[in-house]
Amino acid sequence: METELSRELGIEHAIFGFTPFPAVAAAISRAGGFGVLGAVRYTDPQELARDLDRLDKLADGKPYGLDVVMPAKKVEGVTEADVEAMIPAAHRGFVQDLLTRYGVPELAEGEASGWRITGWMEEVARGQLDVAFDHPIKLLANALGSPPADVIERAHAHGVLVAALAGSAEHARRHAAAGIDVVVAQGYEAGGHTGEIGSMVLVPEVVEAVAPLPVLAAGGIGSGEQAAAGLALGAQGVWLGSLWLTTEEADLHSAALTRKLLAAGSGDTVRSRALTGKPARQLRTAWTDAWDDPAGPGTLPMPLQGLLVAEAVSRIQKYEVGELLGTPVGQIVGRMTSERSVQAVIDDLTRGFERAVTRINRIAGRSAT
Repeated sequence: METELSRELGIEHAIFGFTPFPAVAAAISRAGGFGVLGAVRYTDPQELARDLDRLDKLADGKPYGLDVVMPAKKVEGVTEADVEAMIPAAHRGFVQDLLTRYGVPELAEGEASGWRITGWMEEVARGQLDVAFDHPIKLLANALGSPPADVIERAHAHGVLVAALAGSAEHARRHAAAGIDVVVAQGYEAGGHTGEIGSMVLVPEVVEAVAPLPVLAAGGIGSGEQAAAGLALGAQGVWLGSLWLTTEEADLHSAALTRKLLAAGSGDTVRSRALTGKPARQLRTAWTDAWDDPAGPGTLPMPLQGLLVAEAVSRIQKYEVGELLGTPVGQIVGRMTSERSVQAVIDDLTRGFERAVTRINRIAGRSAT
């Protein structure tokens, strides 16, 4: 699965794997793909530094990247406390009522909530970059539009390619105008924040909009045949996230969540604003149903919603409250039916890719080479 972009990055397969777990990112890179570590959960730059040190050792010198969530425009003088103060009391009451209804225990005294959407804040994201550029990253991806111009310049000065996710051709054109090197065309089927356009339509539109920039296809890709389809549409690689959640190297800290993922079908996800305030595909649960119910108060805009539910999400995850327990994941979850090693997933992808190429060559009357 070699393309011009994979050769530029020095990887065997044009498979880019986004994951919040350093061990998974390293395993993807060791297997010939390109691991990309998600940084949004790292509010402490030193914790990120420790995990990047670990990734450096585990990757065995193979290239990898980092994914941040950074706004293109800076908001001066706004702290997390300022944002917290904007959350209405009625919404806080709604969260507490939900937790009480489902019997979710409190966190232990002095225990801080684990997961918080704060990586969007300027000082947090820039702290992550200060750490990242001290490590041999080869790609910096931004999940919230194009990063600021000075960040793009800084990355290029370090010899680092810059990628940005796009849910429409117009988004992709703005990325190209900003100086982005790689566009990730993320379709409606994908896990996490997504737009309204399916991958089969979106990928060729983005390829045409930003040519000759390389495009990665994302959303609804979990097999080698689907990866081949992405390349057939003009992409120079595939960007996969959900597929790694049930790998043996992943560290979800929840056997119950792993079981839910393995049992879920492709129709068991929903695009909901319940987690961050922006539409994000995730497992459908009683939690998402409550927030999407017109009788409720409705979700808050990003980042208010993420801050509002941070402690609740930590409590639900810690105590594995089944009805409420969920995670961002794409429609490809229906293919995630067993725990496998990252290497086994990569092997399956490459075998499927070879089958697809052989089939198309046969249909076209050509022998496979």
